[in-house]
Amino acid sequence: MPVIHCSMDMEHAENRPEMPPSSIDPLSRLSGVFAVHKPVGWTSADVVRKIRGVLCTEMRSRGAQVRARSIKLGHGGTLDRSAAGVLVLGLGKGTKQLHDLLNTTQKRYIAEGLLGKATDTYDTGGEITEEKPFDHVTEDTFRQTMDTFTGEQMQVAPIYSALKVGGERMSDRVRRGETVEPKPPRSVVVHSLELLSFHPPHFQLGVTCGAGFYVRSLVHDLGHAVDSSAHLISLCRVQQGLFTLEQALPPEKWTLPDIEAAVNT
Repeated sequence: MPVIHCSMDMEHAENRPEMPPSSIDPLSRLSGVFAVHKPVGWTSADVVRKIRGVLCTEMRSRGAQVRARSIKLGHGGTLDRSAAGVLVLGLGKGTKQLHDLLNTTQKRYIAEGLLGKATDTYDTGGEITEEKPFDHVTEDTFRQTMDTFTGEQMQVAPIYSALKVGGERMSDRVRRGETVEPKPPRSVVVHSLELLSFHPPHFQLGVTCGAGFYVRSLVHDLGHAVDSSAHLISLCRVQQGLFTLEQALPPEKWTLPDIEAAVNT
């Protein structure tokens, strides 16, 4: 199977035509759930702020009297800054559906890992904490080890994560130099795990999982399980629930007409 790449840039996202005025208040019909394609380098909150601002500006160009803070918009599951892919958003009454999306829907990812080195963040954004040989790791060994990571699992989340301690993100505390203990292992589910390519030190996985699962932790733990080290070098969420990457609006379509069409589909 060919290697799948999933990266986005924002160079075309700002160049949009102005929309003609309308006597109909567009905010009144903006209610539902839709998906966008989050680019690498943006947080999920960045995307929400950007789209809220775009909607506010384009509504005003139609003559609507609206403030950005009056637009109810939220996301249904954080996607790391370094990851790309499907980010589900709720707009208006659609925000009430996000809790169910976050807790009950399956997610599918394409992840690329690198054997031989571990980092403190479990991805390329951190400092190298360990280097170990990987020459002994064969494709058969790797596949057999992967099989032990499917089904119900107990997983320790990275300390560089959005999980909170004392009402504050663990990652924020760590970056301030505070000592943060990992959270206790949590029950997670891996519905399927596929080896899409294996060219040491690089490997690519297809992961279908449930809520609360950290692909970074999976890659890190796989490295140790084959008596080596590993960290995540790229991640793309290709599906969340019924929303696929093909349905997700790319940045150049973060416009009022495209979002109206998406929530009414």
